[in-house]
Amino acid sequence: MNGRRRGKDGAMRWAVGMVFCCLALLTPTIAALAADLPGAKDHPLLKRFGTSAIVGYDTKQFVQYDLQTATFTGFDLTTRTRQYASPPLALEGSLTRIWYEAAGDTSSLELLRNYSNELTGQGFEILYDSTKDQAAIKWNNFLAPFNAMNIKTNRSYYVFYAANSRDLKVLSAKKERTEGDVYVSLITVQWDKDDAIYKSKRGAYAAVDVIEVKPMTQNMVTVKADEMAKSIAASGKVALYGILFDFNKADIKPESKPALEEIAKLLKADPAMNLHVVGHTDNVGSYDFNLNLSKRRAEAVVAALSGEYGISGTRLTANGVANLAPVATNTTEEGRAKNRRVELVPR
Repeated sequence: MNGRRRGKDGAMRWAVGMVFCCLALLTPTIAALAADLPGAKDHPLLKRFGTSAIVGYDTKQFVQYDLQTATFTGFDLTTRTRQYASPPLALEGSLTRIWYEAAGDTSSLELLRNYSNELTGQGFEILYDSTKDQAAIKWNNFLAPFNAMNIKTNRSYYVFYAANSRDLKVLSAKKERTEGDVYVSLITVQWDKDDAIYKSKRGAYAAVDVIEVKPMTQNMVTVKADEMAKSIAASGKVALYGILFDFNKADIKPESKPALEEIAKLLKADPAMNLHVVGHTDNVGSYDFNLNLSKRRAEAVVAALSGEYGISGTRLTANGVANLAPVATNTTEEGRAKNRRVELVPR
């Protein structure tokens, strides 16, 4: 009887020991997951490096993205644009941005080489590798690839800008897919010691941008002519977001046709109405550049209404005010999108 009890006790102790052993094995994984920024996750197309943790994360459904594929050569203060030995690839699609922290003895080169091998193994073509670009050596800090984006992070937003620029690496890659090509931009930097100001740990950081090229889903509600008339009567103006232009250009995109048709209906319904067509921009670029751009966009709308819809040009006056009348903050992409608009104001 006692032998059987001792046997049962021994079995129970063995089982309890196995449970604790399994928990001990799982603990590092749980800890690693807990270290990630809440709500953040790896992109399904790309693994993370070793035990690195996500310290920054954000996504956007549709953005314009300039992908570096050549040496960074400088910054144009007039247009606030980055200059390269050859123009960057202008991409449009969804953007996932992830910042990884690999604390410890990891170097920026080790991170870059690991990602490069992983991307190649996944069928990506390497478009640019700064470690193989002799011309890049003269630029100690060419971290310019960052596109404006308010990323959620538990580190300093400047953790990449303030790192040791001599160990900064840049890599870009492309993979062709039937459902839309995918691009990856990688920046790795190195911190030689912990820094309380920038909330950085000794080790290396990787900024991984995954851009999935796809057409934008047109989701703008066209303001009808009667709604325009009501807005003008109530507030003295109407703001329109359905008139679209390419970045830094004044050519009206075909998707703008419904909005132009409604403006024409408004003017035909009230022959006595004369309008100022006012172009507005965000604050990206210099004031002089945006002032000229906003005026040219307004002129393009006037030309379309008179040339394609039979509205007399004498009833319309084109004006541009650049970024002088924002309706939202210019510090976020959402705010800048609201500031890019065309307004109709009675003359």
